[in-house]
Amino acid sequence: MTKPAGYFITLEGGEGVGKTTNVEFITAQLDAAAIPWIKTREPGGTPLAEAIRGLLLSKDTDTPSDLTELLLMFAARAQHLDKVIRPALEKGTWVICDRFTDASYAYQGGGRGQSETKLEVLEQLVHSDLQPNLTFLLDMPVEAASLRVDSRGQQRDRFEQEQLDFFQRVRDAYLKRAHQHPLRFRVVDASLNLQAVQKQVKDYLQPLIDEALATRSRA
Repeated sequence: MTKPAGYFITLEGGEGVGKTTNVEFITAQLDAAAIPWIKTREPGGTPLAEAIRGLLLSKDTDTPSDLTELLLMFAARAQHLDKVIRPALEKGTWVICDRFTDASYAYQGGGRGQSETKLEVLEQLVHSDLQPNLTFLLDMPVEAASLRVDSRGQQRDRFEQEQLDFFQRVRDAYLKRAHQHPLRFRVVDASLNLQAVQKQVKDYLQPLIDEALATRSRA
């Protein structure tokens, strides 16, 4: 039988909500089920896309205009899709990605004020035929998330240095996306303790794992 295509899972949310920690939790669940996976991130995931990431996050380079930032995000995404995401999915490997196009709607759309029309045109151009199977939106109040970022003791990048009103617009845009796409999004209360957060993640992830295992047993 034809090998089933892999699942595409994305994690979204503002700064400090715990995406990296929960990527590791998800991949541990997939390991336990013997499901092949790769993890990746946006912007980034390939040498060229990581170079673009460096330009976007650096505070020391020529600051990109809002439109330049948007175009660079989608340029990195096009490379990422072509070189990493699509090949993995076609082999039946699950892709776990820290941010995807929903982040552009939140950061460049909600945060920077770029129109949804521009975002929709770029989305259609870059991946009109591909959307995540499941998107976890890790959501929490922006003030609490900012304190988490501070607690890392690391220097903030260009995005992390934005003001709280920027991140409130980002959060609002994310919640709007979740409302617009309820079949794909699962909103996780990231303000809870780690055990409670990961219980939510596991409850939402398990049906996909069960489906994949059932498909494998029939093959």
